[in-house]
Formats: sequence, structure tokens, C-alpha cells
Amino acid sequence: MAGEQDMFDAVVMADERFHGEGYREGYEEGSSLGMIEGRQHGTLHGAKVGSEIGCYRGFALAWRGLLHGCATERDSKKMKVLEALIGMIQKFPYDDPTYDRLHEDLDRIRGKFKQFCSLLNVQPDFKISTEGSLLSF
Repeated sequence: MAGEQDMFDAVVMADERFHGEGYREGYEEGSSLGMIEGRQHGTLHGAKVGSEIGCYRGFALAWRGLLHGCATERDSKKMKVLEALIGMIQKFPYDDPTYDRLHEDLDRIRGKFKQFCSLLNVQPDFKISTEGSLLSF
């Protein structure tokens, strides 16, 4: 009778042991795959944000060159908004993904960009695709 009890305990304990080992192995595998997937997602999202900010920067610098010699009151308002946009882009924390106001600052840049485009009377269409980013008017 004692032999049967030991055999029964061994079966129950084996089930618990295999369950624990399976859980640990699955947790380790899931953690590893989660880190890889998280890095890939972060890289893709970071590239999209960087492309968007770069497009805004290039647009703003080109317009600064075009508006630099203008002296009309209307163009001075454009220059003021443009310089604010460039300042926001320069202060953007490109290399700090843990910056807690990253999305808020990005939204402010988008808003300032839209304001500037409104002053220019252009309708931008910023798109990110697999071929790269596009800004058309």
C-alpha cells in the first residue's frame, strides 16, 4: 500500500514539476520574444516620428530661406510663426525616448506646422508609407 502511495505521489509531483518547468520556460521564451518585438515596434515608430519631424524641419528651413528678405507686415507674421516652429523642432528630444511629454511636444509641432501652412495658404498632405515619407501640396 505504501508503494502505491509513493507511486501516486510521484505522478502528482511530476505533474506539478512539469507544470512549473513549462511555466518557467514559457515565461523566458515570451520575455525574450517580447523584447525583440518591442524593439522592432519602437524602431519603426521612432523612424516614423523622426521622418515626420525631419520633413517639418526641411519644409521650415526652405521657407525661412524664401521669406528671409521679405519686409511686409504679413510676411513678418509668417516669419514669427516660422521661427517658433523651427525653435520647437530644435528643442525636440530626438534621443530621449523616455521623455514624458514627447507626444505633447509632437502635437504642438504639428499644430504650429498647420498654423504656418494656413498662413501660406497651402494644404499639406504628410504621408508615411513603406517607400518613405511624402509631403505634398
